[in-house]
Amino acid sequence: MAQTISVEYPKFLANSMRMSEVEFENEIKVRSLVKLFELGKVSSGIAARALKISRVEFLELLRKYKVNFIHCDDLDLDYENA
Repeated sequence: MAQTISVEYPKFLANSMRMSEVEFENEIKVRSLVKLFELGKVSSGIAARALKISRVEFLELLRKYKVNFIHCDDLDLDYENA
């Protein structure tokens, strides 16, 4: 079951980014999920599923937004277990 979040924003905000309202709303959705992933709140698989894209496509989005998909904590744990 899908839920809806409503966010009010002034029309000039989308215009200032040279986006249509639909493009702007999609951008907000994508950036929100990228940030949630970056904060460790959702996995890449969950974020991809929410965006209705593959996990690989989501990982490519992370590169576009300059977000690492490998967390330092993960590397430290791997090093300790090596």
